[in-house]
Amino acid sequence: MKTTLISNENNVAKFNMEFTADEFDGAVDRAYKKNRNRYQVNGFRRGKAPRTILERHYGEGLFFDDAINDLFGTGYPQAVDELDLEVVAQPEVNFEEIGHQKPLKMELTVQVYPAYEVKDYFGLDVDQVDPSVSDEDVDQEIEALRKRNARMVDVDREARKDDTVILDYAGFVGDDQFEGGTAEMQELKLGSGMFIPGFEDQLISAKKGDELDVNVTFPEKYQAEELAGKDAVFHCKIHDVKEEQLPELDDEFAKDVSEFDTLDELKADTRKNMEESRKSQTENTAKNELVDKIVEKNEVQLPAAMIEDEIDSMMNDFNQQLSYQGAGLDMYLKYTGSTREQFRDSLKDDARKHVAGRALLRSIATQEGVEATQEEIDEELQKMADQYKMEKEDLRKAMGKEYLRVLEQDIRVRKAMDLIFEKANVNIVEPPKPEDLEVKEVKAEDADKPAEADAAAEQPAEAPAEETEETKENE
Repeated sequence: MKTTLISNENNVAKFNMEFTADEFDGAVDRAYKKNRNRYQVNGFRRGKAPRTILERHYGEGLFFDDAINDLFGTGYPQAVDELDLEVVAQPEVNFEEIGHQKPLKMELTVQVYPAYEVKDYFGLDVDQVDPSVSDEDVDQEIEALRKRNARMVDVDREARKDDTVILDYAGFVGDDQFEGGTAEMQELKLGSGMFIPGFEDQLISAKKGDELDVNVTFPEKYQAEELAGKDAVFHCKIHDVKEEQLPELDDEFAKDVSEFDTLDELKADTRKNMEESRKSQTENTAKNELVDKIVEKNEVQLPAAMIEDEIDSMMNDFNQQLSYQGAGLDMYLKYTGSTREQFRDSLKDDARKHVAGRALLRSIATQEGVEATQEEIDEELQKMADQYKMEKEDLRKAMGKEYLRVLEQDIRVRKAMDLIFEKANVNIVEPPKPEDLEVKEVKAEDADKPAEADAAAEQPAEAPAEETEETKENE
């Protein structure tokens, strides 16, 4: 195969792939051997007719399409690699005359990863939240660690708020027991708000062995429409009452939960980790704002295929996040009353912004001569190899040239972003107070725990759960 670049400008590359007559005839013969069993000619058993007979009977070009696909499948990746093109969409292909004893010549037109002349990317103003960590912050983190290591112990007393009760219950509307209102050995933390209003309150003061009725009224807008607004009674039996017992906050606690011998050492390490985490988080937030500013200052045309691929990636990531909570994208769409098409459309603006930001950062890296060193590539490979428990060289071979190119570009983008941040006018600001924070819509690309999905995942069918605010809004 001979590859010839015709042009590469305005993010579109044109090139020729030319196969000799012998290469094309060999591909046709391979196609004949692979597909001859599909054709029947009188006088020959199926699959035994010579190629010339089949071509005379069905037409000279009988095996041309399969032969072309064969040559294209092996030749196209080789040509793209040889010409060092980073394609972002399927190519348009035009052919010259095709026939036996003739070379096969293809002219391909393909979109390549865009490059731009970027302006106004140094000296931008940006706010960064103060990453400082206070003594109170450290104490709160230690207390959270203490709660994660708490034990639940049985108590022989009346249940109080924040206790956990183990109970059986069966729900009735009138004399009819309703579906989904029955459970055995259900754990319920009193005051958690997991069940409908009034249910948990009526279990306060109950003791182990008690049997009691809990009377409730389902909300007017309840997910089970047949129960909405109705009075119900739950016959309950309390098996156990448990309270949370926190460990003593001392050196023994530090030894139990960490590698440290003293509480002071644990606190010092906690502070260090919190400072590193906050510095990284606040810097990344500021960097993202800088990228947004650069995108606003540089209008760019993007290949539609890149935006669609980004939407696919965002949807896959979102679905994976939901799967960790026992849900999924289909459940999310059903819960929110949306369709896949509507969901895709809602992601389009953010997808375009992400693609534009990355493309502009890559162009800035080129303009500023930012490259990924072999040492940096090897370091990233080693991190990945450690993660997958592989040898670095085995991983390098498994990734192939295409994925190594992606890794290299990731490093260039990161270094370009660091350079932009270094040259920005960074203003350290106080963190917003909780009362000043606005409730923002959860988006797929940055949702760790989507509000609607949480609601869907946290309400088991058998539990008389309260309908959430998200449900009300979506209805």
